[in-house]
Amino acid sequence: MKRQSDKMRLEENSKKMNFKLWQYFMILAASIMIVLWLLQIVFMSSFYKSMKIKEIERIGNSLYSEYGSDDFQEKLVATSFSKGIAINIIDENGSIIFPLDIFDLIRRPQFEANAFVDFLNQLYKSSGESVVYTTRNIRMNQDAIVYGAILKNETGSNYFLYISSILEPMDTTIIILKNQLLIITIISLLLAMLLSYFFSKKLSEPIISITNTAKSLSKGDYSIKFKKGDYKEIDDLADTLNLTTTELQKSEELKRDLIANVTHDFKTPLTVIKSYSEMVRDLTGENKEKRNQNLQTIIEETDKLEKLVDEMLNLSRVQSGLKVLEKIRFDLEELTLEVLARFKYFSIEKGFNFTIKTEGQVYITADRTLISQVIYNLIANAINYSEGNKEIEIDIIEKVDKVCFSIKDYGVGIAEEDINYIWDRYYRGGKKHQRLQVGTGLGLSFVKSIILAHGGEVGVESQLGQESIFYFII
Repeated sequence: MKRQSDKMRLEENSKKMNFKLWQYFMILAASIMIVLWLLQIVFMSSFYKSMKIKEIERIGNSLYSEYGSDDFQEKLVATSFSKGIAINIIDENGSIIFPLDIFDLIRRPQFEANAFVDFLNQLYKSSGESVVYTTRNIRMNQDAIVYGAILKNETGSNYFLYISSILEPMDTTIIILKNQLLIITIISLLLAMLLSYFFSKKLSEPIISITNTAKSLSKGDYSIKFKKGDYKEIDDLADTLNLTTTELQKSEELKRDLIANVTHDFKTPLTVIKSYSEMVRDLTGENKEKRNQNLQTIIEETDKLEKLVDEMLNLSRVQSGLKVLEKIRFDLEELTLEVLARFKYFSIEKGFNFTIKTEGQVYITADRTLISQVIYNLIANAINYSEGNKEIEIDIIEKVDKVCFSIKDYGVGIAEEDINYIWDRYYRGGKKHQRLQVGTGLGLSFVKSIILAHGGEVGVESQLGQESIFYFII
């Protein structure tokens, strides 16, 4: 059991960010060392050989292009001394015609026969007029690079340019480099281990801090603050998480308010229904008129409960996209007048004054039933939050290919910090919950969902203690 626990702890530690970063840094350092060893030790000889061949070929091509110039011999001598290479001009018989000293003029020296034959074979097998190859220098018992080219003469036989350079043995150099690289590798890996540990810890600390803070957030502690780090990406992440924490805190408060408000709105009519049912049973007796009044109250409260449930179901259907829009073209002013007729009680009994002003053609294509509910909820909202001044103004204005519906009340207004949340279910500025004169408390959330489902937009303009204007454009 202990062995299994140790194994799980080891696996968990191996997945930690600082360990992973340390691992990646070590892999990078090891990769650099491997490349260095390959270049300096394994490929050193072949690299040196290829570079030497290219150098000899470049020198040979340069001298070949200078053949025929007045200072050709001077260039041959200068190149031979400066580059430390042997340069000869040979005729077709294998006789050396350059360089010659005073004794060579008496007896023309001959090029070594086997080497000359091999030189000619290599030269004539090549596709061009020059060749570069490696051979074994018998006299010096070392490998050599040979460059050959045909120097054509307009009169007489052709000459051959012969350049030879010894390939220095690399064994001693490689041993020295190997010892140096061994020391460098050990020092580099030790430094890499220390530096990678420091860098991985430095890089992972902000992430670990944010992770630990997020654990507190997951336990419901919304007072935490995510700390910023030394990098812009960490700062952006911390800002985003701090904003998320604030929104979660607000969401939690809204959830508590929603539960409290829904409970209140269900409990009130249920209490009334129970009370009046008991009155019907115990008090009214044979008093038919009194009994009918009590029964009517029960029916009205039941209707309110039913309406609340219907509103919640309709809101859920619209927000989840299950409600299919049945769009037709209709007059928005005509629909508004129909809805206003349902508020006649508030005009006669409560002293509310409703005025409608229209501009242009106010026909829209939408779901008439749903838009009527939108208008009903906006009017109900204006009534619920109007106090002394009971004037409610409705404007319906044509704007190019859209129609703007707005409703203005002179009620309590909305605080600036509440503006963005009034469209949430059951949200009300402040914590006080009052029973509405009309509606269910889901009105504005329903309005927003319906208008957005139609591809329109909703908005509000208000300040605390001043009038409010709610509008939608569709």
